[in-house]
Amino acid sequence: MPESSIDISVVIPVYNEKDNLIPLTEALAGTLKQLNKSYEIVFVDDGSNDGSTDLLETIAQRYPFVRVVVLRRNYGQSAAFAAGINHARGNIIVTMDGDLQNDPQDIPRLISKLEEGFDVVHGWRKSRKDPLITRRLVSMVANFLIRSVTGVNVHDCGCSLRAYRRNAIDEINLYGDLHRFIPVLLSMEGAKSAEIVVNHNPRKKGQSKYGLSRAYRVFADLILMAFFQRFMTRPLHAFCLIGGALILTGFGICCYLSFQKIALGYDIGHRPLLLLGVLLILFGINLFTTGLLAEWIMRVYYEAQHKKPYRIRKILN
Repeated sequence: MPESSIDISVVIPVYNEKDNLIPLTEALAGTLKQLNKSYEIVFVDDGSNDGSTDLLETIAQRYPFVRVVVLRRNYGQSAAFAAGINHARGNIIVTMDGDLQNDPQDIPRLISKLEEGFDVVHGWRKSRKDPLITRRLVSMVANFLIRSVTGVNVHDCGCSLRAYRRNAIDEINLYGDLHRFIPVLLSMEGAKSAEIVVNHNPRKKGQSKYGLSRAYRVFADLILMAFFQRFMTRPLHAFCLIGGALILTGFGICCYLSFQKIALGYDIGHRPLLLLGVLLILFGINLFTTGLLAEWIMRVYYEAQHKKPYRIRKILN
């Protein structure tokens, strides 16, 4: 992490947003100047192939407050946010999308709310300007599930427009697609959070990278978040609950068949129920080992060795 010597860093992941970069930079510059604080804009080029990388280099040469982190390939939004946050120098980190749907004029309100004593302020796109079926409806269902399962009462977990205190966001490790679960991760760390309604503009240029195909990822990550919340410090309890139930069921089946064999003399060697009992016992034991080892090997890989889920090609300015 760079030494914090700037008041505000705005972190923006970019993937094929060439037409939006110049108006976004100009809008941000106009807004940030009004705050009377030192600032920087950190663009993270996440493997763009539409000319965004070359344009970002031009922007970095034109504006000294713009820094560009160029990733070697497309790693996804979570990794891009992680790269930007790790290379930002601000005491306050503001994240937003690079498609001009987030409004830079909401940044002063986010920071003002943050300075009331919060660790993070989440944006809520209460009036979204996105297609109903493919975006808004899916988002409403996903947010309802996240609130119900995790108990974190944030209306819009998918909104990238947020403001963080440096010491709060530094505690979070982002990998996979966990950027949409930042409110849950921060809640697990005890961060004090608030939420304000922000503007949302219709996309005028470029194409959205989101759709129904990502719904299964949200559901899979939601299971992971529920596991982290309940069993991160005692993971064996979760595997004991499921694996133990399977083992007991399989053991009960085998005891029943053994009674029929010994007491009643029945032939049980060719009965499918015997195979089911043995498989349940083996599968239950497997849950104690494979699942537990896989989960904790992953966490050791990223955290104990301080590995990052991205690779940097170059850094400008």
